[in-house]
Amino acid sequence: MFEIDRTKFGAFVSALRKEKGYTQKELAEKLFISDKAISKWETGASIPDTSLLIPLADLLGITVTELLMCQRMEQEESLDPRQIETVVKTALTFTEEKPKRAYHTKSKWPVIYCCCVLSGILGTMLNLWFGYHSEALITGTLLCIIFGAYFCFFVKTKLPPFYDQNRSGLYYDGPVRMNIPGVVFTNTNWPHIVRVGRIWTCAFVSLYPIISFCMNYFLPGIWLYAELYVFLVLLLGGLFIPIYVVARKHEYA
Repeated sequence: MFEIDRTKFGAFVSALRKEKGYTQKELAEKLFISDKAISKWETGASIPDTSLLIPLADLLGITVTELLMCQRMEQEESLDPRQIETVVKTALTFTEEKPKRAYHTKSKWPVIYCCCVLSGILGTMLNLWFGYHSEALITGTLLCIIFGAYFCFFVKTKLPPFYDQNRSGLYYDGPVRMNIPGVVFTNTNWPHIVRVGRIWTCAFVSLYPIISFCMNYFLPGIWLYAELYVFLVLLLGGLFIPIYVVARKHEYA
């Protein structure tokens, strides 16, 4: 099995870090991990998790390809097919196994999500039919449909071992990033965080259009000025606060 040269990788990261003027602690803070993890990388004791490859490369001012190849490349320089295969194999060996996604397991949440989305779309259409149009309603519904799909279908059911070995406050999964001050992600609290995300997105997308319609119908004057504040309270209080609470409560077994 192909494996990266950890000593060469560590030396490369160390040189780039010093070039950027970062201390190990400063680089660790920007990645929301401990400085011990940076030290382990640079001494060759370990290598980063795949979730940190892109943010690490960005901070060091290089491409992910350069990071994996452990060398800078000129702009006009291109990789031959064998080099490309080497980079791909290197990326694959950063994790021990492919992450299992929510759609790989049997769950009631996809059905719940689809029902809530249908309800939310009908509720939004009802609001628009009566002329109750608001950016909060449209934006909130669309965001919850997108994030609800992630939490119910595509979220990782288990975090890579890196999260249990290092106190990382950054969850990175492609375009999805999560960073809540004071929260450390581990496999102990991750199922609870995912559950909160599912409950909130499904509840919001199905109930908010109904709340909006009733308030517009019975208390239009008050709702005109209060909707934005209610939306923010539901967003912050209904999602981030519960995530913070369950994450801290179940951080360790």
